[in-house]
Amino acid sequence: MFELRVRSSFAAAHRLHEYPDQCRRLHGHNWEVEAVVVGPELNAAGMLVDFALLKNELRQVVGALDHCYLNELAAFGPEKNPTAENIARHIFTELKARLAGIGPAGVLTAVTVWESPAAAATYREG
Repeated sequence: MFELRVRSSFAAAHRLHEYPDQCRRLHGHNWEVEAVVVGPELNAAGMLVDFALLKNELRQVVGALDHCYLNELAAFGPEKNPTAENIARHIFTELKARLAGIGPAGVLTAVTVWESPAAAATYREG
């Protein structure tokens, strides 16, 4: 089994509703994102999936969040706090849809989002 990892980053602001600590106030992070794709077979070029393709698709998803106030996006809003956990799930869902056309060679298995070097959340389906 082969496992590929690609990373990207974005800067965005958010606040957490119904949260008693300082994160209830408007603040921002330089978020780091890692996507993991796995699969058993390499193609004729010796690749599971082209890194350039994976990086481009991840950049497209992350680019929609860059320099945004995350609470204003339809994916979050007052009903779903833009926590690292929810951001990881959102990016996973969007990226999985974009990668659906790459065929059975690679399967997206996880997305990890860091809000700081010491704090990260990972989303996996299932």
